[in-house]
Amino acid sequence: QVQVVESGGGLVQAGGSLRLSCVVSRSTFSINVFGWYRQAPGKQRELVATIDRFGSINYADSVKGRFTISRDNAKNTVYLQMNSLKPEDTAVYYCNGASIYWGQGTQVTVSS
Repeated sequence: QVQVVESGGGLVQAGGSLRLSCVVSRSTFSINVFGWYRQAPGKQRELVATIDRFGSINYADSVKGRFTISRDNAKNTVYLQMNSLKPEDTAVYYCNGASIYWGQGTQVTVSS
C-alpha cells in the first residue's frame, strides 16, 4: 500500500508564495509520473503540473511562469513551489503518483 501525504498549504495574501510537499511511502524513483491537481469548491479536479522521472514537466496554462514542480527521489518527495498566488488559485491541492496513488489533499486559500 503506497501512502501519499501532502503538506504546506495555508492562508496567504495575493502575490504571496507557498511550497507544497508530497511525501511518498515508497521510492519515488519507482513511480514514473507524479502530478499535482487541485479542486476548487463547486469545480472539477484539474491538473496543475506533472513531472516524470526524467524531469520532463508540464504545466496548466493558468500556472505557467508562477508554479514550479520538482521531485527529490532521495527524499521520496515531490514539491510544488507556488509564487505570485492569485485568489483563483484557492483550492484543495492533491498529489498523485502513477495516476492511482492519491493523497488526502492540502487546502490553499489566497485572499485578495
